[in-house]
Amino acid sequence: MAKQVDAAQINKAIVSSVPVTIKSFKLPHETEMYIEEVLGVYLSKFGQGELKDRIAYCMRELAVNAKKANTKRVYFSEKNLDIDDPSDYAKGMESFKQETLDNINYWLEQQQEAGLYIKVVFQATDSSFTMSIKNNALISQKEQMRVYDRIARSRAFESMEEALSSVLDDSEGAGLGIVILVLMLKKIGLDEDAFDIDVIGDETVAKITIPFADIHIENLNQLAQEIVDEIDDLPQFPENVVFIQKLINDPESELTDIARQISMDPSLTGDLLKVVNSAQFMLPKKVDNIVEAVKLVGLRGIRNMLFSYGTQKVLKTDQKSLWDHSYRVAFYSYNLAKNFKRKKELLDDAYVGGILHDIGKIIFSSVHPDLLEKISRFCNEKEFQHNIMEELSAGLNHSMIGGKIAEKWNFPPSLIASIAYHHSPMQAPKEFRDVTFTVYLANSMANLESGEISYDQINLSILNDFGIKTEEQFMMITQRLSEAFDADSSDID
Repeated sequence: MAKQVDAAQINKAIVSSVPVTIKSFKLPHETEMYIEEVLGVYLSKFGQGELKDRIAYCMRELAVNAKKANTKRVYFSEKNLDIDDPSDYAKGMESFKQETLDNINYWLEQQQEAGLYIKVVFQATDSSFTMSIKNNALISQKEQMRVYDRIARSRAFESMEEALSSVLDDSEGAGLGIVILVLMLKKIGLDEDAFDIDVIGDETVAKITIPFADIHIENLNQLAQEIVDEIDDLPQFPENVVFIQKLINDPESELTDIARQISMDPSLTGDLLKVVNSAQFMLPKKVDNIVEAVKLVGLRGIRNMLFSYGTQKVLKTDQKSLWDHSYRVAFYSYNLAKNFKRKKELLDDAYVGGILHDIGKIIFSSVHPDLLEKISRFCNEKEFQHNIMEELSAGLNHSMIGGKIAEKWNFPPSLIASIAYHHSPMQAPKEFRDVTFTVYLANSMANLESGEISYDQINLSILNDFGIKTEEQFMMITQRLSEAFDADSSDID
């Protein structure tokens, strides 16, 4: 019996901007049908259901090519042929197609025994939908050049019929399929740049990227800005916080002036002492002197702490589970920065970025019904598609809202980036990628612990950036951080 698609789980992944991964060794027909149903859920979510048949064709073509590449590896291995040697390659391809088709079940079993898999990964971000087909048989230079040749040749064709009559190559079969794939993408308004194939880590990755319509993104931006502008409960920071920020920015200020101003706010004083006496600083004895605490934390640390403190004062703390998650992410983020990045200037940004990464979600979860009605009227007046408000209401673009809130409160660019791009870190400006990658990975660890995502859903490039090569290594780091956070929390309590 075919596996049923859990649309609710997929929609949850879309809202959280985490990928959905389907892995198979043999890619039977039932799995192909399941993958197509998942694709349908994604496209329907974005109002692109009519594209399903064409995108499904492209997906099947790439998945079959990936499976064929795996079959080719076990076939060449059994024939004692070197797939990277031109002479051996030509010799093997003479009999590959017929021999494998005559006994395909045997070769599929060989693939599974060799651990050769196919993964189909769906990923939605604020600006695009990406479908990646991965396999762990690395594409050879000859194979990759062949694909690029077919892409180049597709430019000469205006129709499927023309391609079918012109491209005849039975040796591998993939040539015509790639040409038709590119033509299919053209039919839905995408150029050849929407398709790419390359080696990433230990995998060959074929990828199709469908950008959301510019008007859709612009509408989301307008609506997110309208929400931030209209929320009455978003005043500027408390006066004492603003005053301390000014003192920090004033080169004439003394540390004692800053400490004196902090000491006038018992709650802020308590937060500062809590931070100084936490596991972050690992002090031999407890500190209860404000001046000493300010010296230990430093001006940059105080500045970032004020952003965190001020945000919580404005937003209150009635969203306990969201704040609990944020503190966990902050702890993980700080320690990842400390132990992996080893950049002192990154530590404070990583910690505060972790605390504040979900402020967009916290804001929208406590929005007054009157505001929702007002925003709904705004959508009608602007004639936005009905699903745009639903996307924001469901939290799909909470990072976008969070980034705009951070801008409104004059947060530094590094914090704005870590908030706005924590679900799409590869889109962050290069100068802020360290902090964004760190917050992203910390958030992924916390989400994996809570069962929100699996290891396969974490960005491979970012894992590599932190030198994390295996799931076991990742789980060990996560467990150590989790135990340290729990111990630190109990000590503070």
